[in-house]
Amino acid sequence: QVQLVESGGGLVQPGGSLRLSCVASGGTDSNYPMAWFRQAPGTEREFVAGNDRSGGNTVYAYYVEGRFTISRDDSKNTVYLQMNDLEPEDTAVYYCAAGRLLRTEVDDYDFWGQGTQVTVSS
Repeated sequence: QVQLVESGGGLVQPGGSLRLSCVASGGTDSNYPMAWFRQAPGTEREFVAGNDRSGGNTVYAYYVEGRFTISRDDSKNTVYLQMNDLEPEDTAVYYCAAGRLLRTEVDDYDFWGQGTQVTVSS
């Protein structure tokens, strides 16, 4: 059973930056596609960014492309989400997920972390 634990969320002003981390344990390997999703109150969980392996394919949602960067350190079983130029619309709970294929749908991912809150506000 794969366990995912996120950290790094918090309160930041518009235009600021945060880096989220997700540590995986219990059966992941370097070829496991990893992704970040987010969910704001009253909305559906949505895809943010995904990566199928270190140095491999990366996909971003259009609303974060150019501002967010996903990366992974397979030696540490950790995936990161560097978030720059944050906007109030980025406020949400951010979830790390591990799946079988690099896709953008919630149903394509089998394992989820508990989430970390990101709040962008002045």
